[in-house]
Amino acid sequence: MSSFVDTSAPFSQPEATITWEAFQREYLSREDGYTHEWLNGTVERTPSAAQLYILNNLLNFFMRLKFQGQMSGQLMPESDLFFGDHHRRPDICWLTDAQINALAEGEYEVPAFVIEVISNHDEMNTVVGKMQDYRAAGVQIVWHILPNHGEVHVYKGQALEEMKVCKGNDTCSAAPVLPDFELPASEIFQRENAG
Repeated sequence: MSSFVDTSAPFSQPEATITWEAFQREYLSREDGYTHEWLNGTVERTPSAAQLYILNNLLNFFMRLKFQGQMSGQLMPESDLFFGDHHRRPDICWLTDAQINALAEGEYEVPAFVIEVISNHDEMNTVVGKMQDYRAAGVQIVWHILPNHGEVHVYKGQALEEMKVCKGNDTCSAAPVLPDFELPASEIFQRENAG
């Protein structure tokens, strides 16, 4: 029996532990509307973010910069990565080409830039736990995108202790990791008109 923590049900108690190998078989390819992460023997389940337009905006912006020769590597959605003993699937992360190749060979790589879209279903303890993992692993920039508030919280500095709130025309920057990856918060939340 696996240890399972459903972050949408705040009083769930883990029952037993699960190995990484069993987690890979049971959860990595599961498509049930949740993101599953392995936390050193415990499965953490959170509802998948439904804000695909945000992902689309960020990937389009990144690709424009890449075609202009200002960007390398790739923004990757929901990559299976390890931060210490914890398996995490950041909503979006930037990986260099060398990191992508190393991951293909089974090596562990830590992205320097991580983006999390914070939904109504995200528990504060889960968000804080991810930040602790990112800090411990040496992530240099983390964006928390809060669609319901139209804000982006940009964390940087030693142990991600500096935080700037961006909204409206405030510039969200991934410097010093990606100095050219900066755009107004309003462009992150922009939706294309259908029709």
